[in-house]
Amino acid sequence: MDLDFIQDERLRPVAEKVLAGERLSFDDGLKLEQSSDLLAIGYLANHVRQQRHGNLCYFNINLHINPTNVCVSGCQLCAFGRKKNARGAYTMSLEQVWEAAAEGGSEAVTEFHIVGGLHPDLPLEWYLDLIHGLRRRFPTVHLKAFTMVEIAYLARGARLTVRDTLLKLQEAGVGSLPGGGAEIFDPSVRRRICAHKMSGEEWLETARAAHQAGLRSNATMLYGHIETARDRIDHLLRLRGLQDETGGFMAYVPLAFHPANTQFSYLPPSTGFADLKSIAIGRLMLDNFAHVKAYWVMMTPAIAQVALRFGADDLDGTVVEEKIYHEAGATTSREMKRDELLRLIREAGRDPVQRDTLYGPVARPQVTFTVQT
Repeated sequence: MDLDFIQDERLRPVAEKVLAGERLSFDDGLKLEQSSDLLAIGYLANHVRQQRHGNLCYFNINLHINPTNVCVSGCQLCAFGRKKNARGAYTMSLEQVWEAAAEGGSEAVTEFHIVGGLHPDLPLEWYLDLIHGLRRRFPTVHLKAFTMVEIAYLARGARLTVRDTLLKLQEAGVGSLPGGGAEIFDPSVRRRICAHKMSGEEWLETARAAHQAGLRSNATMLYGHIETARDRIDHLLRLRGLQDETGGFMAYVPLAFHPANTQFSYLPPSTGFADLKSIAIGRLMLDNFAHVKAYWVMMTPAIAQVALRFGADDLDGTVVEEKIYHEAGATTSREMKRDELLRLIREAGRDPVQRDTLYGPVARPQVTFTVQT
């Protein structure tokens, strides 16, 4: 293939490997990170995307539920968590969670995405009751619930192994896990951004246990704070290594850091250039991940739409009602109607495919998603 699209000659050997279907190395990743030839990087990522998915772009109809923002972790990069008695702290009752699911949902909803803080007083049994209640009331909705961080915290509180905790949650109705809490795996970075959160190795170990228990999950990386290019590539390769072992990751979701209302509020926000580059590099490095999401809540719908030509094949979903990133200053809407998702995908020249959480086809009636106010 002609490589005239490359302006940065350092990328030529990387491009040759990509086009030959060869796995990229750490040094290849650094070359991508250090290059400003965004169009060439995007071209390569789009090539890989086209090989995997053709012209398809996936989305789902989902609802976010955050049962509590009370958290003992106190991460420096978090604007969502609160101490138990702090102003703005909240904890929903089980009935309130179930009501929120009913009020925010419609017959088209296929997924509840459930994450929250590390509450010091809520035992594992409370979460099992929460899941049991949702499963009983919404038997057709997939429950994607609790990050690796939450799982490990609940296991410690219950004095159970992570595996036994996962099995209890799975029996209650949890169908898969989200990918949050990974941040950046490098220990020195984690000591500065989330000193009291689980280590990167513990996150990977928890994900490994989930996959071995038959639960699939997503994987994330938080970029645009104090991490370096080397940290980002190291993070991706650790995810790739675990995926080689378990095959349990469904999708990679790069998350742009929003500094407002955090201890890193002095940092500038991410740019469209950085967002597209992160999507593209993730697609190129994670050759064993089926899907790469452009999470419109964090990178704006406009950039997410462009990302469909830079390696992304999934726009996530309707989301209703996102809280975590809006606490950190996100200015995007807290929800998106199904029709708007379809418009964004089609304008980008892609063919929309409504999916369920596990990327199966959805045959339900295509009902516009609405939220009662």
